[in-house]
Amino acid sequence: MNKTIKQFEKAISFIEPLKKYPEAFLTEPIQDGKWSIREIAGHLYYWDKYNFEKMVPEMEDGVRLPEFPDHDWYNAEGLRFLEGISAKAVIDLFIRMRNALVEKISAVDEDLSFTIGSGKRTFSPESFIRMFVEHDRHHLKQIEGKVDLL
Repeated sequence: MNKTIKQFEKAISFIEPLKKYPEAFLTEPIQDGKWSIREIAGHLYYWDKYNFEKMVPEMEDGVRLPEFPDHDWYNAEGLRFLEGISAKAVIDLFIRMRNALVEKISAVDEDLSFTIGSGKRTFSPESFIRMFVEHDRHHLKQIEGKVDLL
């Protein structure tokens, strides 16, 4: 699990240096019709917050965790939650929440297994976090494309 946690933490070292860019750069869409870096960082923060508050505390052997909320609704809710917060403050929120989530999931027994919602697939804490490592990878690649344009 340590390797997966380290990969999950890598997003912090990728996103934190983005605070050096001007607010205007961080708030413009990465491409037409796409989110900005601020919105992507906020999106990652809001899912970490969900996992920190709703999923990880319920992780016990053999339990059925709640279904994830509708992604489109939850993503829109996250953007509303972050309205009026500067990009740099959103990045700070992300960093604090990611660190807290890493600490919380690291304390969970890595040998337990659980399901999510009505699904049949069994997860471990590591396979659960691995889903979000892949999720991070997708969004960090988007940010990388924007930053490489400079």
